[in-house]
Amino acid sequence: MEVFRFFRQQLFSWHTGHQRPLPWKGERDPYKVWLSEIILQQTRVEQGLPYYERFTATYPTVRRLAEAPLDEVLKLWEGLGYYSRARNMHATARHIAGELHGIFPDTYAGIRALPGVGDYTAAAIASFAFGLPHAVLDGNVYRVLARFFGIETPVDTPAAKREFQALAQQLLDPGRPGAYNQAIMDFGAGHCTPRQPACSTCPLVERCVALRTGAVQRLPTKNRAAAKQQRFFVYAVFYQGKNVWVRKRDAADIWRNLYEFPLLELPKAPTDPSALPQLLLNHFFSVGHPAGIALRRVSKPYRQTLSHRIVTAIFCEFDLDENSESLVFQKNTPSDWQLVEQIYFKKILAVPRIVEWFWNERP
Repeated sequence: MEVFRFFRQQLFSWHTGHQRPLPWKGERDPYKVWLSEIILQQTRVEQGLPYYERFTATYPTVRRLAEAPLDEVLKLWEGLGYYSRARNMHATARHIAGELHGIFPDTYAGIRALPGVGDYTAAAIASFAFGLPHAVLDGNVYRVLARFFGIETPVDTPAAKREFQALAQQLLDPGRPGAYNQAIMDFGAGHCTPRQPACSTCPLVERCVALRTGAVQRLPTKNRAAAKQQRFFVYAVFYQGKNVWVRKRDAADIWRNLYEFPLLELPKAPTDPSALPQLLLNHFFSVGHPAGIALRRVSKPYRQTLSHRIVTAIFCEFDLDENSESLVFQKNTPSDWQLVEQIYFKKILAVPRIVEWFWNERP
């Protein structure tokens, strides 16, 4: 169709003068392409860039990443959030290094079957690393297509994914799939932006339905977002001299395999924070206030907003008798609690972001 040719031509023309010099652009090594795409999932380029550079320097090949301990990988990932990406990345590296003998899959189906790889990531790797004709569909692409073609279908519905994916595939330049995919994503990220698109200098202005109908700020549409789940954490920070008690989280959630302090999760927000220290002692000990333990302080609330939940955490700090051989918790005690040096906890172990915030702000 003529409108498709117009779209592609104008997009390529715009991209010629607006390419950002990023280290993964033009990369054909599937390992590095895959690494960049995993790091950039739900992450701004500016935030992900130093992580990409650190990971490629530390693990220059998929075998090196596969050989690394998971704790080491999680620590290098610390600060990016969504730690399931790092766990899946490590599992995928081991799968490629072992079952696939170090050879990265070179088909869309093979790439899509890897842990942590969805439709978008598979299309990106297939087109960038292998030149396969698969169109990417991310938030930037949804926005550009919704505005240019005036599509009203809410983008967070299965119907929209089918509709937009079919359109994106039709628009794809089969001779230059990687270059086209990069161009449309860069255009959405740098020109057709969510809040202040540069419509006055847009190369697509002649045929943009949203501009003609005054729908630029309204498109793309979404259904009303569901209310975020509220979770309330109370951490017991037990200091023993230069050491602190920690445990490795084994719950099947986004913080799995990260280190944290003994934790009590409450069903609702605490009404009286001053009562929390005794609540923790009653939870972890059989009888009242054990000897050799003293409250140091109760922290301010820390609040972290995630995609589907809001976490509020308060940290109660206690000093224990450092001359004790060990601290015997009389109930509710996981077997994997460890007494570690405080400096080791800060520098070596990967922790949830909300724990890191507290640790860095301690007096």
